[in-house]
Amino acid sequence: MAESIFIGKGEQNPQALLLKRANRHGLVAGATGTGKTVTLQVMAEGFSRAGVPVFFPDMKGDVAGMALPGSPQAKSHEAFARRAAELGLQDYAYADNPVVLWDLFGEQGHPVRTTVSEMGPLLLARLMDLNETQEGVLNIAFRYADENGLLVLDLKDLQQLLTFCADNADELASRFGNVSRQTVGAIQRQLLTLESQGGEHFFGEPALSIADMMAVEPDGRGRINVLAADRLMQAPRLYSTFLLWLLSELFEELPEVGDPDKPKLVFFFDEAHLLFNEAPKALLERVEQVVRLIRSKGVGVYFCTQNPVDIPDSVAGQLGNRVQHALRAFTPKDQKAVKAAAETFRPNPAVDVRSVITELKVGEALVSLLDEKGAPTPVERTLIRPPVGRVGPLSEAERKVLLASSSVAGRYEEVVDRESAYERLVAQAEARAAEAEAAKAAKEAEREARERARAEAAAEREFRRSPQGRAQAELVRVATSVGRSMANQVGRSLVRGLLGGLFRGRR
Repeated sequence: MAESIFIGKGEQNPQALLLKRANRHGLVAGATGTGKTVTLQVMAEGFSRAGVPVFFPDMKGDVAGMALPGSPQAKSHEAFARRAAELGLQDYAYADNPVVLWDLFGEQGHPVRTTVSEMGPLLLARLMDLNETQEGVLNIAFRYADENGLLVLDLKDLQQLLTFCADNADELASRFGNVSRQTVGAIQRQLLTLESQGGEHFFGEPALSIADMMAVEPDGRGRINVLAADRLMQAPRLYSTFLLWLLSELFEELPEVGDPDKPKLVFFFDEAHLLFNEAPKALLERVEQVVRLIRSKGVGVYFCTQNPVDIPDSVAGQLGNRVQHALRAFTPKDQKAVKAAAETFRPNPAVDVRSVITELKVGEALVSLLDEKGAPTPVERTLIRPPVGRVGPLSEAERKVLLASSSVAGRYEEVVDRESAYERLVAQAEARAAEAEAAKAAKEAEREARERARAEAAAEREFRRSPQGRAQAELVRVATSVGRSMANQVGRSLVRGLLGGLFRGRR
């Protein structure tokens, strides 16, 4: 079965997931405590052994343990050994798995970051739950940044860009449309909410390289990327937007390959209801589009949820491989879910699906997988095979050792804050403020000079009207008159002297 992953033993046939049909997506569903997580671990280990990288969010902190081999001292050992014997797994033995730990908050794994520009205005608007007007202003901000070569990398870049848009609303409105300070303020408040949910850790550099998640280890096993997501469950909008962003990045970066012999990457959506609950229509359309088209990129997407009705019909129709663990039917809503789940399987005359769904034991499931021709096989009640890695969490010491020995250790830990929109816009604002201050100072100096001149002129007029001023003016007038008389007299004396000399000479 080198071309397939053995999932378990059905009542009639062994159930194996064909690798060349694994990119047709799938669903693992069932109530809490029915064995979904173990089934997901079995599938992840099988893909890894086949050389297929896996992305796996760890919602409860009990998946990362698969990095280490299972132990005969574990509580689950007897049950796993018994199950292996039932299935005839003669070579069953515990083994480790090539796990790399990731964490959006950088606490339990290598930091996962992307830039604001890579996320883009559409997903950001969905992440912040912006209305149509606010989304339009956000698009204007991104357009201005693109046209002016401004790198929008982290949240402070975006905050500064929005501040610039508010301060230059009139200029932007003439080119792109109305930009109001109130709308910008509303977006900035949503950014503060996003930041409080941990967004400041997610946006920045160095950004995640998809190649680091799609790596194959030297021994040929695909890398299992485990994302610490226990904190993300408290911020479902950030969680769902991150997963959608990652899928979108894969879709944009990977080439078209059609139906490869095995997937390039398998992507698990655990707690899928967090993605779809109260999701806007535009976001659901985006998920549907990505799930439908990413198959041709060689990526398989597997949703895991407690209730199959959590998955919208438009998405559920894309899921060819199905594993259904037990459901409870205590309420009318539960009974409706059981009926809906039963109707999604290809009928098998030997299986009463609606009855069996409520009777399945832990580690059992109803399984229908795609065959060679891509058609779903008749549903069968199946014993799920046991995993080889540890089932459960890592200790803090084990986690530290795993992080230190990781192939990507040190690549993402140090935050890089290069010159971007924040620095350039702040410098631009400071330069404008300095120019405005200099112009204001020059205008003030000119005003003060005019005021001084007017004051001096007024003082001069006042002085002239005073007795002292009039006396001084009279003295000046007399002095001027005397001077003029003296000058005239001297002039006449000179003329007489010259004429007298001339006439005496003639006599």
